[in-house]
Formats: sequence, C-alpha cells, structure tokens
Amino acid sequence: MTNFHPSGTQWTIAHGVQTATVVEVGGGLRGYTVDGVEVLDGYGEDELCPAGAGQTLAPWPNRVRDGYYRYDGQPHQLSLTEPALHNAIHGLVHWLPWTAVEQTEDAVTVECVLHARPGYPWQLRLRTAYSLDDAGLRISHTAVNEAPTAAPFGLGVHPYLHIPGVSVDDLVLHVPARTRLLVDGRMLPIGAAKVAGGEFDFTEARRLGALELDTAFGDVVREDDGGSAVSITAPDGRTVRVWADENFGWWQLFTSHTLTGPRHRRSIAIEPMTCPPDALRSGRDLITLDPGQLWAGTWGISARTAA
Repeated sequence: MTNFHPSGTQWTIAHGVQTATVVEVGGGLRGYTVDGVEVLDGYGEDELCPAGAGQTLAPWPNRVRDGYYRYDGQPHQLSLTEPALHNAIHGLVHWLPWTAVEQTEDAVTVECVLHARPGYPWQLRLRTAYSLDDAGLRISHTAVNEAPTAAPFGLGVHPYLHIPGVSVDDLVLHVPARTRLLVDGRMLPIGAAKVAGGEFDFTEARRLGALELDTAFGDVVREDDGGSAVSITAPDGRTVRVWADENFGWWQLFTSHTLTGPRHRRSIAIEPMTCPPDALRSGRDLITLDPGQLWAGTWGISARTAA
C-alpha cells in the first residue's frame, strides 16, 4: 500500500537552520521551523489540514455573504462552503491539487489552474513561490487571468503563528492598522471603527490578554517600502513577524478561540489580505484582472527563536 498523506505530495525546502514544508493540496504551507522551533502552528503529514492552516485563499479571502455577488452587471452564485453561516468562505483553490513547477534546495514554486465554474466563470493560473534565505521565509504569489473577460480577484493567506511555551494571552501584539471592521453574527462586515485608544488598538505593541479576535484590520500604517508587518513577541523577547508588501492592505487576526481541542487558543492566525471580507459584493479593494493581466504580491515570515 502506498503512503497516504491527506495533504498530498510534500515538498520540503531548507536553508541554514530553517526548513519549510509545502503541500500539494491547496499549495499551502504545512510547517516552518527555525533552529528546530516550530514557528508555524501547522499540522502533521498524516493530518487533514485543520481550520485553514497555511492555506492560500483565492480568488477571494474570508467570506462572501450568501455566496452571491454581481460583477459587470451579471449575477453569480457560489457554493455555500460555510453552510452554518450561509456564506462562501476562503475562495476556491485551498483544496485543489497544485503542481511543483520549479524546485531547488531552498525554494519551490507550485502552480494551480482554477478552471471556470458556476459562480466564478473565469480561468486563473496561480503560482506561489516559497523560498528561504537568511532573512526568513518569503512567499510570492502571481495570478494571471486566462479568460476572455475581466475577472474579479482577491487573495489572502491563513498561517497560524505561535511562540512555543507562551500562551496567546501573554503575547505582545503589534498590528499597524488604524481601523477595524465591525461584523454581524455571520462574521460579515456591517461597518468600521477607528481603533485609536480602544481595546483593539495595537498600533503600539502591547499584551493581548484575554481579548478574542476574529477581526479584519484596515487603513494600515505603511513602512517606507509601502508594506506593513504584524508581530507577536514573548515576554523574553522571542518574536515572530509576518510582513506583506504594498499589494496587501488588510490584516485578519484570529485568536483560535472558536477552535476545539488542542488548537483552542494555541496560536494566532495572522492573515495578510488584498481586500476585506465580502469584497466580491462590496467591491472594496477588489482587484480587476483584465484578460492576460498578471497580478503579483509577496509576504513572508521571520522569527527570533532565542531569548
């Protein structure tokens, strides 16, 4: 009997004290270690990917209300992949097979063709390049519209990060964002609020405490290169930093409080997104990909694992 891995083929890359594992199913990131420390709260090769861990979310991140939207005057109905809340969630490629098209010792590029389907009648060619260097793990995405008409597009990713031995409550969190979205009981946006001075204000790094987050942060504070970064820091100074370039204008933070079992509030999903939840309906920061047009965006993870 052949070995069975729920996440399919495994591609492991290495550079110095770092290793990362990319998987066939969803083209996602299953593990990332630095100095033998698991920076990513991933999953085993014998496990089914839990709670979106490490997945790529395209052609939209987060949720679409009722799975219904209109684009260029035409109605589209997506399958309701979050039936309890009557939403379509996390795009269409996170359970599709991806193929390795390039691989070296410290890098691998995987590709997926998203064919037209009910609810999304466009064809996209998606690539994700994972690479390791002295600065950490770098992930670069491209998307090309291979359909004859313009396509709506957004992308996000879903890595869970932790610092082993440190509870979520004790992490010092920095989120460079001036606003957060307000949501209804279906986790869909109904408004926005400034974070200044409130319990959701992490523009200056501070201890998270018991606060529960499943929150989209916007109006990000840009660094000199146009990008932004979210970080978690342990009391002893160990730090994990997730950065994203200028093509990502939103951060979703999820404190795993609704997960059950050992993953309950064990790590924080730090999710760079190009657009907010429900962007297919609202159009907010939604990307229009013309026929043949290529979009590209890059994010990454770095860690200091010693105190």
